[in-house]
Amino acid sequence: MDALPAPAVVDAVCAAMSRGDTGYPPMDTSYAEAFSEAAARHWGWAPDPAATCVVADVLAGVREVLRLVTRPGDAVVVPAPVYPPLLEFTAAMGRRVVPVPLGPDDRLDLDAVAAALAEPDATALLLCSPHNPTGTVHTADELRGAAAVADAAGATVVVDEIHGLLVPEGTRFTPYLAVAERGFVVTSASKAYNLAGLKAGLVVAGPASAALVEQIPLEARYGASYLGVLAHVAAWRHGDAWLDAVNAAIAANAEHLGRLLAEHLPQVGYRPPQATYLAWLDVSALGLGEDPAETLVERAGVALSSGLPFGPGGEQHVRLNLAASRATLATAVERIAAALA
Repeated sequence: MDALPAPAVVDAVCAAMSRGDTGYPPMDTSYAEAFSEAAARHWGWAPDPAATCVVADVLAGVREVLRLVTRPGDAVVVPAPVYPPLLEFTAAMGRRVVPVPLGPDDRLDLDAVAAALAEPDATALLLCSPHNPTGTVHTADELRGAAAVADAAGATVVVDEIHGLLVPEGTRFTPYLAVAERGFVVTSASKAYNLAGLKAGLVVAGPASAALVEQIPLEARYGASYLGVLAHVAAWRHGDAWLDAVNAAIAANAEHLGRLLAEHLPQVGYRPPQATYLAWLDVSALGLGEDPAETLVERAGVALSSGLPFGPGGEQHVRLNLAASRATLATAVERIAAALA
């Protein structure tokens, strides 16, 4: 995001640096407690800090959980298009990725998920909630449905909820473990508070899966940085006002992008995201070739994320970051329109 960190985060990190406090993070529940407090404020759900494990980041957490609940050769069902590393990391672990296309309006197709989980070697369902790249916020009923089909198949649900706090006013985000007893959530303050370089993440287990957290190996618990833990704790405890302002700005930018596209590129398919700071654009009508993002860099000097690595459904799509200035958004759209004129 093109945004300075929350003042509380800056203060916490600078204070630690000033006193020379740059060692290892504490092996306690302070990080989990800060997240639990934030979850209670924002969503009315307070996970048990004892049923958690601090890890380097969300992807590291997803990897460790998949190691616990799947074996090499197992199938992992993943609704797609989806954040590419979720596909890539899973495949690199020797698991077979089974992408399931999203349904109408980019919502979960639970019938298709159930059919994929019916395969005998399907042992996990990997969700991204809110969904990246579409910005879809799964409803409580959809999440209950996902839990039901996974339970019926004997599969474990693992959910990346890193965008959970990037939800505008008036939209309700439901944490998966607020409606399910079994499964895992992996999260972090990094995305919502613009702290990706300050490493820390958290694995949260549901009550019926809590015993498995203890099996996450010791080496995985040393991946978070001390400054990352400090920054995330400060963000979760003291960053609400900053976050509210950021979410409001992102929502305004999403509307602004819609106006820009209507004026300059009406052929582009765009549904404003319900969450995240990402816009998922259907550019199939523009005739930009197999990889539209590559064409746009070459012809317009605008760098967007290619939809191809997002898996099935990513073809003829690009992803745009809304967490930029309005001037930057306008320049990007106007350059593309001019290049295609």
